[in-house]
Amino acid sequence: MNGVPGRAIIISTGRCGSTLLSDLLHEDSGTLSVQEFFMTAALLAPDDDVLSGADYWTLLSSPKPDLSTLFRIGMPPKEVHYPSDGRWGGDLTRLPWILAITLSKLTPDPDRLFDALAEHVPAFPRQRVSRHHESFLDLLSTLGRKRRWVERSGGSSYVAPYLLRHYRDAKVVYLTRNWEDTAQSMSRHPSFQLIQLRVESLGAHGLDPFRVTPDTAVPEALERYLPDRLTADTLRERGRDVRRYLGLCAFMTAQAEQALGDARLEHLLTMRYEDLVEAPVAELTRLGRFLDLEDPDGWAARVAGRVGVPVRA
Repeated sequence: MNGVPGRAIIISTGRCGSTLLSDLLHEDSGTLSVQEFFMTAALLAPDDDVLSGADYWTLLSSPKPDLSTLFRIGMPPKEVHYPSDGRWGGDLTRLPWILAITLSKLTPDPDRLFDALAEHVPAFPRQRVSRHHESFLDLLSTLGRKRRWVERSGGSSYVAPYLLRHYRDAKVVYLTRNWEDTAQSMSRHPSFQLIQLRVESLGAHGLDPFRVTPDTAVPEALERYLPDRLTADTLRERGRDVRRYLGLCAFMTAQAEQALGDARLEHLLTMRYEDLVEAPVAELTRLGRFLDLEDPDGWAARVAGRVGVPVRA
């Protein structure tokens, strides 16, 4: 592939059909459908940090504390696709975060892709972290011989200000769903139970229990939420109060819509999950044309049957 790949980002609160869109885009031969990259990458280091390629690779290839905690307490997100016979299959608490979902959704042999990236990424020039992220996704596209990348992370509305500040040339898809159904789905999902806990802790105490240092004074109310103390029962109990997740929807929607209003993007497509369910062929065709797929109408017709009516519990 010659030239710079096309770039697009799907922004959403999560639990609103964004994973479905990513899985459907994976069926387009020219598209690298990247899942669960920016939500973690945007929080790896201050965005004005300048790092060498080697230091950047260290960030990508390290375990993620919140994900390691979910593995430890036996509540791994269903989105994790790392094979049980993989290199880290015997101890997922040590699994590099880039392997858990991002690389494992791209190939049945994610360890091999990980090793290929380990040969290239440390040679990246010293640059800001945000540029490293873009270089990394461009490299993935090149290795996969794809014409474009489309990134989606559950809960990316939380980091929308960061994304729209640093990737203004990327096309943006803004996907929404009614808050009641979104909050119900969030309340049953361990990753969103953890996101809500962390956002609430920041608001109430100014501390994220997953980003404290050994010398940080932790309020007694937060001690039970520290990574080495959190239990599955504690997390499940927090999921019983749907009001927490309605609040999370409101917060993340405000984050995204303020950022979108400030950015005044040239290339923005707004989609509603309800419309996607009601008219999948039309909505997917609209998405395919926006992303400049080579055959948007054909792609939409092929994959629309996988859009099902959600089951509400």
